[in-house]
Amino acid sequence: MATFSGQLRSNEIFSALYNMIISQEVFADNLSGGDLVDTARTDGTLFGDTKLFYSTDALASAEWGNDAEAENLLELHRPEAPECQAIVLDKFRQISLTVDDYLSKRAWGDEGAFSSFQSVMLGWIRDTKKVYDGTLYNVYIGTTEGGAEKATLEVSEEVAADGKLLAQAIADLISDMTDYTRDYNDYGQFRRYSEDSIKVIFNNSYINRITNVDLPVIFDNAGLKSVFNKEKLNHRYFGNVNTAATAGNGSTVRSMIEQVIGTNHYFAGDSIKAGDTAPAGTSYTEDSDIIAKVYVKLPPYMSAFEVGTSFFNPKSLTTNHYLTWGHNTLEYLKNYPLVTIKIKAAEATAEATE
Repeated sequence: MATFSGQLRSNEIFSALYNMIISQEVFADNLSGGDLVDTARTDGTLFGDTKLFYSTDALASAEWGNDAEAENLLELHRPEAPECQAIVLDKFRQISLTVDDYLSKRAWGDEGAFSSFQSVMLGWIRDTKKVYDGTLYNVYIGTTEGGAEKATLEVSEEVAADGKLLAQAIADLISDMTDYTRDYNDYGQFRRYSEDSIKVIFNNSYINRITNVDLPVIFDNAGLKSVFNKEKLNHRYFGNVNTAATAGNGSTVRSMIEQVIGTNHYFAGDSIKAGDTAPAGTSYTEDSDIIAKVYVKLPPYMSAFEVGTSFFNPKSLTTNHYLTWGHNTLEYLKNYPLVTIKIKAAEATAEATE
């Protein structure tokens, strides 16, 4: 039925009378399920604003010269200076809501319906923060690329379409990361990662097809399940950042952040409407050729503080509720891998033009 217009319906027997409203129910089950950001949360404090992460490299060995080493006793062997990355708590947000207990109550049939509405709206304060945190983090995960020598793993269209071949490609990548290597962190320092620590975050378009179509028809698929039993994100979060101002198209151009463009409000991941142009660096274009992102340690999401406050205005008989919080600018830790698995660019382009 169409949106309620406010008009009661005439009684079928007595046309001068109108059928009453039976009840009013406000939906309260608006958000459920967990977010990837919840696993990346780390507390900040009210003192200071920066966390420093230091990365050091392996030392070197040399041939031992026996007695000749005596004259080298006083030589100094300082290690190379460590790399230092700063993660800064510099983003602050606020959610505001005005409610009252007087005139707005007249829209409801009884105290129970009104109280339900008030409770749901007040609950939306924290739920809105949940939306903000979750979508912002998901977009960052799906659009950020690492700077290491092997920050990208390209596979053919044939491999991407076949669960067994894709599993092998990912298993090979994991095996490579569990060996001694400099290839997977931005600093080029010697690292070795345990298989259990490697996190593969899949584009759900690929993982859903594999787990629901390919795996059920493969006998003895325990090995494949171990590869694909990983995290997944909705396909809309995977894409390439638009470094220039970009016009929306109502589908694949999406917001990277919560922002207002013209008269439209967008959360991160929302499709930007045609006619709205996102400023440079605040949008991305969805890319269906990105299969997964591989991390060892998720980018930290620090909380500076989170404070709920309220203010009653005796002149207007309204109460303003506020939720104020802070978090860091999102950055991946350069000490750890960030690998993008995607279809080879030439093949993806050829497929798109066919």
